[in-house]
Amino acid sequence: MLSKLRIGGGDLAYEARGAGPPVLLLHAFPLGLVMWDEQVQVLEPHHLAIRFDCRGFGASPPGEGLLSMEKIADDAVALLDRLGVSQAAVCGLSMGGYAAFALVRRHPDRLRGLVLADTRPGADSEEVRKNRSLLSDTVRREGAAAAAAALVPALLGKTSQAERPEVVAKVRAIIEGNSPRGICDALAGLAARTDSGPTLREIRVPTLILCGEEDMLTPVAEAEAMARAIPGSRLEVIPRAGHLANLENPQAFGAALCGFVSSLAT
Repeated sequence: MLSKLRIGGGDLAYEARGAGPPVLLLHAFPLGLVMWDEQVQVLEPHHLAIRFDCRGFGASPPGEGLLSMEKIADDAVALLDRLGVSQAAVCGLSMGGYAAFALVRRHPDRLRGLVLADTRPGADSEEVRKNRSLLSDTVRREGAAAAAAALVPALLGKTSQAERPEVVAKVRAIIEGNSPRGICDALAGLAARTDSGPTLREIRVPTLILCGEEDMLTPVAEAEAMARAIPGSRLEVIPRAGHLANLENPQAFGAALCGFVSSLAT
């Protein structure tokens, strides 16, 4: 059951389930909190699993202007404050990882541990910014279905596309259910984000890096480089999964995530 809180002038849809050491889940672009359904089922017997729809996604209406990674981070901390949570293990996938980097910079004391899944520290290249702008123009004209048509082939690995039609259909449905304006606001925020390379050296909490072995957007080589740059971090590659590894191989992803966050409580 989703709840809503008035945060920063907007209504943020969220869910907090379970009890125990808190885990905050930050969703990918252009999805929503529903992408974490299977992970929440695994987490909630032993953890408080917290997730929310970023502004303009799922049941959260769009905000004003571009959706910056800093805004997502600040919304996350405001939600933790309202829930009475002082620290949480934070898991961010793709855009959620970019927001996690902003959390490290702006609210480092709120992190108990960090999971960076299928993400990268670097800012967009000029070519990627141009492509985001072109996609935004298309979404304004044609709606969220245009985003699904453009992005699903890149978001999912070859195994999922060949063997898991139900995953393809689920991802497409989540994207098509989102607000076109929210998608465009996030595209602008993604294009405007800063280089988080220097942030890697600032991470002072236990860190797990997860990457789908078939991820073509943020490939394993980039995850390996990130692991080398974050002191004491470790990398796990999720087999038979692409960029949305938690949806494509939820068993392996959930086992890695739960094993890591459970180790933080010991």
